[in-house]
Amino acid sequence: MISQSRPTPLCDQLRATGNWNPAWDAIAELDPAWTEKFMEMGMHPVLSGVLDPKVYEFIAIAVDASCTHMYAPGTRRHIRKALELGATKEEIAAVLQAVSVLGIHSSSLGAPILLEELAARQQQQALAERAAA
Repeated sequence: MISQSRPTPLCDQLRATGNWNPAWDAIAELDPAWTEKFMEMGMHPVLSGVLDPKVYEFIAIAVDASCTHMYAPGTRRHIRKALELGATKEEIAAVLQAVSVLGIHSSSLGAPILLEELAARQQQQALAERAAA
């Protein structure tokens, strides 16, 4: 284990307030100073006051619920926090609806390929029928 060279007040606060992800325990044990810096970077928009805490929670919900991440514990934690900050179910639903468009790429990629393959199959069948006739 790397020795802790400095205090980790933000990590400690996240643990105390229930905003700590247990998946971070291993890296925090290996390098507490790096983990503290990482958390400071991630929390900067809220800690600096640039983003309203509720807006930050909306972004965190979108990231955790996205089809490329799908991290249920984080989604739950950030929805809970957004509700505590006064978010409405309609606002949270809107965030989830907005992030759902990430998955549309599956359709916009797959549908044209499907149409191409169906056309190619029809063409092969037509050639086969002509050859058999």
